[in-house]
Amino acid sequence: MRRLVFALALFFAAASPVHAEKVLRYAFQVAETGFDPAQLTDLYSRNVTANIFDAPLRFKWLEPGTFEPNTLASMPEVSADFRTFTFHLKPGIYFAPDPAFNGKKRELVAEDYVFSFKRIYDPRWHSESYGGLEPLKIASLEALRSAAEKSGHFDYDTQIEGIRAIDRYTWQVHLGVPSPRFAEANYSDPSIFGALAREVVEKYGDAIMEHPVGTGAYMLSTWVRSSRMVLIKNPNYRVDIFNAHPPASDVQGQEFAARLNGKRMPFIDRIEISIVEESQPRWLAFLNAEHDVITWVPQDLTALAMPNNRLAPTLVKKHVYAQRSPEPQTYEMLFNMEDPLVGGYTPEKVALRRAMALGLDTPRLIAQVMNYQAIPAQSNIDPGQYTYDPALRTEMGEYDPARANAILDSYGYLPRHGGKWRDLPDGTPFTIPILATPDQLTRNIDEIIKKSADQLGIRVEFETAKWPDQLKKTEAGTYSVWYLGESANSLDPSGNYQSDYGPAKGGANLSRFDVPEYNELYQKSEELPNGPEREAALHRMMEILIAYMPDKLTMNVERIHLNYPWVLGFRHDALVADWWKYVDIDSQMQKPYLR
Repeated sequence: MRRLVFALALFFAAASPVHAEKVLRYAFQVAETGFDPAQLTDLYSRNVTANIFDAPLRFKWLEPGTFEPNTLASMPEVSADFRTFTFHLKPGIYFAPDPAFNGKKRELVAEDYVFSFKRIYDPRWHSESYGGLEPLKIASLEALRSAAEKSGHFDYDTQIEGIRAIDRYTWQVHLGVPSPRFAEANYSDPSIFGALAREVVEKYGDAIMEHPVGTGAYMLSTWVRSSRMVLIKNPNYRVDIFNAHPPASDVQGQEFAARLNGKRMPFIDRIEISIVEESQPRWLAFLNAEHDVITWVPQDLTALAMPNNRLAPTLVKKHVYAQRSPEPQTYEMLFNMEDPLVGGYTPEKVALRRAMALGLDTPRLIAQVMNYQAIPAQSNIDPGQYTYDPALRTEMGEYDPARANAILDSYGYLPRHGGKWRDLPDGTPFTIPILATPDQLTRNIDEIIKKSADQLGIRVEFETAKWPDQLKKTEAGTYSVWYLGESANSLDPSGNYQSDYGPAKGGANLSRFDVPEYNELYQKSEELPNGPEREAALHRMMEILIAYMPDKLTMNVERIHLNYPWVLGFRHDALVADWWKYVDIDSQMQKPYLR
């Protein structure tokens, strides 16, 4: 009898379809720094935390620029003066399992969002996000921060008016000034404003960057620093149904909706991310179907992917899909305004930065590095953002080496020791150090930067290190110049302008720019609703930045993204980092390609 039961069990096991694990594989071109939302500054780490943690709101998938409740039961209640925001949480949302919970399921409650928001104010975590919240003038949180700076201990237990839990599922934020865009600008970003449980933070302490525990669709399973990350489904993830309603003009989006609407997310069981800094191996990994998608086809290889703006025949044969999209991303040359060599507000220091900006060969960067997948940047407002004007032309977008040399001559930067190299106005020889990273894209950029500086008679040298290490230098203000890319996380340009807001120095403000008129205008622009008055403030801030040139904005980029046909529902949106849960894998279609 036992043999018969065993034989029947084998028969039914063989006859029943076995769920093949669905795996999404792709690569980051830059190493991550860690996974604590309060401490993060880099895009790549935030791409991971966005899928581990949950924000109260989220962008509607396939419906650009619109928001919907995520962990909330409804959209926030907003007072008429835009100072008080009330949030009602859905019951029954649980954190991923973790030893900090002692084997029990831990429900997400309002106090978790209160705690997580307070952490940004805690000086212990040196949160870059504090610079964006400081203009909100939340006096009670500022008082806690000030006390913590003196005592070394942040008081999380004191009930304050600025942010408080009203009951188990309701919390309220009371701002010191009006902020019409507060909820959408902050509480739609899971990478920074996702909820953490206090007991997890207290258990892991300073190692919290290594132990992300959230309520999002995925949880971290494996992490080999700067090499490999593996994420798996959060077994406690709530019922979350794919429900997209793309515009009728979006034919592909309509196909996705027809196939996936009504199904429970996430669809994919496992996410495998490699760090592949060099463009050639990253490209080859995709061609060999070792990666399922490639976001941001390397700029030096776009001609291979889409010669003459058409998908390459080899990719057509593989049934690869291509997307081309303008990105809210800008490349810039960042000057440390507190550096004795390139910083400062005196006329000769401003002249040096303006000359370097005018002399930087942006047209060559666009042609040789970006393969024409970019346009000259004219202001802090990226394509697609509020008030972006494609017809605007400013000095920020100019390339004029003759004028740059004339400025240097007139402010006393002259070659006094023979040869072509200029000296400082006091006659001291100088060399400008520029941070660099060890990848081919950066090397191509640095070659053009050096040729541009040579044309001006300015000596430069490059200090090479990994991206996370260079980021630490800029945050500490121990650098002179860095050329890097900055990505926006909102349809509003507020975050772009925050990058030069004085109180955000050392956080979002890596240039450490600090001009009272600019700071006042930024604060005003945050308090105003959209309209002519706010637009005038944004325009004046742009004029101030062009005059002082704390950062030379060079290019707004356009990106190409590719995916194999078995990746269903993939749509790259630079503002939606938590896209993993929206895509599916057709394992049967994928199988012939797997080795």
